[in-house]
Amino acid sequence: MPLGALTGAMLWFFRDPDRSAGEGRILAPADGVVQSVDPWPDGRTRVAIFMSPLNVHVNRAPLAGNVASVQHVPGGFLPAFNKDSDQNERVVWHFETALGDIEMVQIAGAVARRIVPYVSAGAKVARAERIGLIRFGSRVDIYLPEGISPAVSVGEKTVAGVTRIDHG
Repeated sequence: MPLGALTGAMLWFFRDPDRSAGEGRILAPADGVVQSVDPWPDGRTRVAIFMSPLNVHVNRAPLAGNVASVQHVPGGFLPAFNKDSDQNERVVWHFETALGDIEMVQIAGAVARRIVPYVSAGAKVARAERIGLIRFGSRVDIYLPEGISPAVSVGEKTVAGVTRIDHG
């Protein structure tokens, strides 16, 4: 009985539902809750989405383009909601898009110690295409280009590939 419950919980956790892309130019790359919306010194705006263990952990391309780079950066494993989690293990993505360079960062949390990219540099991706997975609770940050304002606010729930995160 306990083994069956554990197996069921793992299958539910690693679920990967089919989705149709939402409306808008830039879509949420992750299921979760908007943790912060911060202006960045270079004019971009960072939207941080916290993924609890209850969310789908497959991440999706925020918009169509080419994957310019996928860089693994070693680091710690603080809880993903901690303000110092910027120093955690992470994968930094850069997409060449019609809006210019879009940066997305997958951040491992205290329990999530494995980020699995599905595509590599040079790949062409469609809006809302599956691009990777973070195992167990974590965070995904996306940096909106200068001049593009966020359409989400702190505390708002997002659905990867569906929720529009920009005004425009």
